[in-house]
Amino acid sequence: MLRDQAGRLFRANIALDGVLAAAAFVVAISFPISGLEIESEARAVRLVVLAFAGSLVWPIVLDRLGAYMSQRRSSLAHVLSRVCLAGALAVAGIAASAVALQIPDAGRLALVCGAAQVLVIGASRIVLFTALRTLRRRGRNTRNVLVVGSGPRARQATDVIDEHPEWGLRVIGFVDEGDFPFDPQLLRATLARRDEPRVHKIQDAANLFREKVIDEVVVACPRSMLASIAPVISICAALGVPVTLLSDLFSDILQPPPHAMRFGPHPALSFSVVHHDLAQVRIKRAIDAIGAAVCLAISAPVLIAAAMAIRVTSSGPVLFRQQRCGLYGRRFTMLKLRTMHADAEACRSDLEQLNEMDGPVFKIQNDPRITPVGHFLRRYSLDEIPQLWNVLLGDMSLVGPRPPIPDEVDQYHVLQRRRLSMRPGLTCLWQVAGRNEIGFEDWVRLDLEYIDNWSLALDCQILLRTVPAVLRGTGAS
Repeated sequence: MLRDQAGRLFRANIALDGVLAAAAFVVAISFPISGLEIESEARAVRLVVLAFAGSLVWPIVLDRLGAYMSQRRSSLAHVLSRVCLAGALAVAGIAASAVALQIPDAGRLALVCGAAQVLVIGASRIVLFTALRTLRRRGRNTRNVLVVGSGPRARQATDVIDEHPEWGLRVIGFVDEGDFPFDPQLLRATLARRDEPRVHKIQDAANLFREKVIDEVVVACPRSMLASIAPVISICAALGVPVTLLSDLFSDILQPPPHAMRFGPHPALSFSVVHHDLAQVRIKRAIDAIGAAVCLAISAPVLIAAAMAIRVTSSGPVLFRQQRCGLYGRRFTMLKLRTMHADAEACRSDLEQLNEMDGPVFKIQNDPRITPVGHFLRRYSLDEIPQLWNVLLGDMSLVGPRPPIPDEVDQYHVLQRRRLSMRPGLTCLWQVAGRNEIGFEDWVRLDLEYIDNWSLALDCQILLRTVPAVLRGTGAS
């Protein structure tokens, strides 16, 4: 029954997306902004073909992006990001089809039609998302969940489900080696409420599946119990019941989110921090190269003026070159406008006792080595402009953890070295959150948060926040 309902919903969703995409296409080409004029019957026929192709591409792309899978536990931002990505691919598909059909002004036509389709399908997703969540909060469209385990991890999983009534999940029982909860709080709750889900023994799992409707099994048991839950997993495989394995098996260790992959013929979970979508990574690199080139051209007058001010006010080179650690600790020469006296590095050892930062980082609020021009350049981050060349070369990115010097990296703990697992950047969460006003531990935490949650949208957000932070000179020294 549930599978039939899911199938009907899947087909209805595909049909709705196709109809909405076609309707948005027809409306879009009728607007003058599309630049389209239907001068002949032959062109009208080609437009019908284009409309069909532009409508067909949406369900195919959305299906490949997993948009028709259950979005019960997804956020609205995640749902809409899939629509936007599908829109970008649809624009490319419409443009290519328009060129093949010899329809004039194919680029503008594709952009207008693609934008209209994104707006219409995105709006439908918002309405559907909101309606379903409202129904689930009211106890409709629910799914029954069986939790494997009855210890602290099982209680935490139950608490998460309780905190999200919009998911529409209902815990109907627990399966464990014993018939009483191993977690004291779960035991007290079970004894206090008659309707509280019971704990069942693993050997009784087969009867439990016969007696109750179970839509999903959540495995939240300790590592020591994994070997004994095979019967439950076998039953789920036979019945087609989805199994969700909470991957925080090493909860006592700082652990990045896992990524499903294959190890030869075997399915596997990879805990590598760099498991970002390859297409988005390539887009990020393209944005870096184009953005760095454009910014270098725009900032050329500023660089020339700064270079002249440095040359006139102090002796030494205009550019400061320093070895920094990049991706996985690879060393590269980072460029900056010189803001200190030429012998600043040699004098550092005399100022170590004045360091105001914790951890292996060296910072002084009023560093005596900084020149008057250097103070101005640092306040507004103008000294960082030459690093756009490092971005252009691929040593750095526009957004990413700031590149440390090798001496600092040598003092890192093992877990702190994880901030080297992504290409360093010109700006980062630390930069927009206060820079030198933030301690080293919080700095590392922000970098790891960025790495674990990276997306193109997050990069855009950080870049937008960087502009006012630079103009205000927040935390700069």
